[in-house]
Amino acid sequence: MLTTIDTVNIRTAARVAEISWFSDLCGGDTGYLGILDNERRANFRHSGDIVLHAERLGFSNVLLPSAYTVGQDVLGFAAGIGPQTSRINLLTAIRTGEMHPPMLARAIATLDHILKGRLTINIINSDLPGLREDPGLRYRRCAETIEILRQAWTQERITFKGEVYQFDMPADPARPYQQNGGPLLYFGGTSEGARDVCARYCDMFLMWPETEESMYETMKDLSARAAGYGRTLDFGLRIHVVPRETEGEAKAYVKKLMSKFDEQRGLEIRGRSEDSRSLGVARQDRLREELADKEGYIEPLLWTGIGKVFSGCGGALVGDPDQILAKLGRYMDMGIRAFIFSGFPLIEEASEFAVHLLHRLPNVSMSVLQGRTPAEEPATPLTTAPLK
Repeated sequence: MLTTIDTVNIRTAARVAEISWFSDLCGGDTGYLGILDNERRANFRHSGDIVLHAERLGFSNVLLPSAYTVGQDVLGFAAGIGPQTSRINLLTAIRTGEMHPPMLARAIATLDHILKGRLTINIINSDLPGLREDPGLRYRRCAETIEILRQAWTQERITFKGEVYQFDMPADPARPYQQNGGPLLYFGGTSEGARDVCARYCDMFLMWPETEESMYETMKDLSARAAGYGRTLDFGLRIHVVPRETEGEAKAYVKKLMSKFDEQRGLEIRGRSEDSRSLGVARQDRLREELADKEGYIEPLLWTGIGKVFSGCGGALVGDPDQILAKLGRYMDMGIRAFIFSGFPLIEEASEFAVHLLHRLPNVSMSVLQGRTPAEEPATPLTTAPLK
């Protein structure tokens, strides 16, 4: 682990963090890793129950993932569950290329109004479902889509001439509820193309769990890249968590989670995801295969067994509340300002986290902190602005 920690150059200087949970729109909630749980299907009821439970517990945000699997379409789900919430933000995953950019800007603006500014966007740049695409094309399309969204949310007209898209059209139909730039954009990726897109355009760089040294080097690199564009970023960490009264109880629960695991079935479940061949997933696999001890730990508390089943985030913090709180403190000292947690099963483990840790963390909403969510209803074409 790092011996000396200096906070990297970030947008949010205050030592706070947005504490988020995760909802199962893509079919992974279970009581045993590697088992598809018939009682916890990714239908609207169960996925919605997770969101509503996270709001009642006090989480600031909830990640709504996207994948071509049996489950919920993210925009449809967010529009359905949004009116049932009143405080929690929805971090809605959007894969660029799936929707015509001006209509995507309009759909996001509509959802932003439904939520009255409690919307954040997780930009995804993986292959479109069913395709193997040229990475260069994906990154160009992603960058151009973000630029079009930004123009749609902040300018009178969308005037864009790129390699993939060209538009000259009014922006009024896409005017969002949020001010000062529209919804915050969260983005994750390990490749050079991903890092450049985030440094140029996005607000929060999301990481998956690695060793402290590796994460710190990534943060310094992204911070320097953003500075090269005259910008600053914040950093977030997507990670699983198993908190219990004692470290022994936490490790015993991990063994229970893995007690029905089958290697071949795990590989089949991993392979369903569009990002299962990505560079980031390969890095998670290398950490688990090359650094982990016989129980799957690559650092004290950081267990990597979850990566045997899920292609994305493959690590979990396992320990007692003080141990996990100290580890989260180290991450915050590095400059992490958002955490997206999960545990299995999702509803029960959200309660465990709330009992042991949520009330001990400096929990904020990034969209409010950064002046995006207005305190009063703004004048937009969907509220009170004069119609043209």
